[in-house]
Order: sequence, then structure tokens, then C-alpha cells
Amino acid sequence: MTTAPSELLPFGKAQTEAMLNLQKDLMELYEQSSRAWLDRVKSEMELWSGLATKLTGTRSVPEAMEAYQKCITEQMQMTADDGKRLFHDCQTVTQRIAGAFNGKPNGNTASRGGE
Repeated sequence: MTTAPSELLPFGKAQTEAMLNLQKDLMELYEQSSRAWLDRVKSEMELWSGLATKLTGTRSVPEAMEAYQKCITEQMQMTADDGKRLFHDCQTVTQRIAGAFNGKPNGNTASRGGE
């Protein structure tokens, strides 16, 4: 029972197409993630630039400390959001790859929900 090469062609073509689709999907995810991180870097620069502006306008040490404390609090929240975003991005990529190996186009799984 031998398989003719022409019978294997559709299988190879389907596999190649699936891998190309996965690669395209992952590239789109990476581009989205890159844009989000670039926006995040810009917001960090704006945060610290704003602090510098506030500090130049302060008239007392307590006023400067309050401005600095507000900035640090906001930066800590941004860092927490970064962790959530990184976890989500990694989870999405992992789901897409796992889905591709499980034969689900674009890694669609029931757990993705409202993405």
C-alpha cells in the first residue's frame, strides 16, 4: 500500500497554507503589541516630562513631594498595567500557536471569548 506523490500534494499544500496563515496571524499580533508598547513608552515620557514641569513650578518642598508622589503612583499603575498587557499578549500568542497545532484555524479556541 504505497501512496502516490500526487496524493500527498494536497496534504503538503494544506500544511504549508496553515503555517503561512499562522505566521501572518502572529506577525499581526506582534505589530499590534509593538504599537501598544510604543504608545506606553510615549506615555511614560509624558509622565516624567510632566513631573519636571510641575517641579519647576513648585514653591515648597511639600508641594514638590506631593507632585513626585502622584507621579510615582501613576507610574506604578502603569507598570501593573504593563504586566497585565504582557501576560495577555503572551497568552494570545500561545493560544494561536497551540490552536494551529491542534488544527484550529488562527488558534480559535472557546477560551478566547470576546477578544
